Amino acid sequence: MTPAVPLSVTTPRPAYLALLLGWVVLLAFFFAQVEIQIEGAAGWAANLPTWRIEQHWLLDIFWGGRAMTGYHAWVFPFVALIFHFPLVLFAHWSWRAECRVLASIMLFWVSEDFLWFVCNPAYGLARFNPAEVPWHKHWWLGAPTDYWLSLSVAAVMLGYSFKGRRQA
Repeated sequence: MTPAVPLSVTTPRPAYLALLLGWVVLLAFFFAQVEIQIEGAAGWAANLPTWRIEQHWLLDIFWGGRAMTGYHAWVFPFVALIFHFPLVLFAHWSWRAECRVLASIMLFWVSEDFLWFVCNPAYGLARFNPAEVPWHKHWWLGAPTDYWLSLSVAAVMLGYSFKGRRQA
């Protein structure tokens, strides 16, 4: 029996990249559905029985001005741990693998957040704007600035994660 070769090595880059990005967006879609069931129309855990820190100077730096909640304090590291699980499962860690995981996490959160609005019956695409979404305080070109920053950093990290990789 021959040892398993990772799909990322045997699949040409465009096909693997499409699979990776598609899988991350699929995960985001499912998690958005879970959050819609949990939060309903009250986004950013507004009506959940959890603690909240509404004002702190660090929130502007790390949370885009949004409140820190007990829900988010637990769900963000949980998702990060889930995305890192393959590195632990296969006992493989490298800077390139870490960059790919971190880029995937960033893509996941941007996709999940956007899909929360698109799929949520209380919102939809028409209500995805600064006036209707007060917890996203900073917008640029029709989207929260977090989206642009996260996707830009994710693209750089993903590019680095593939740098020097052999084509199949």
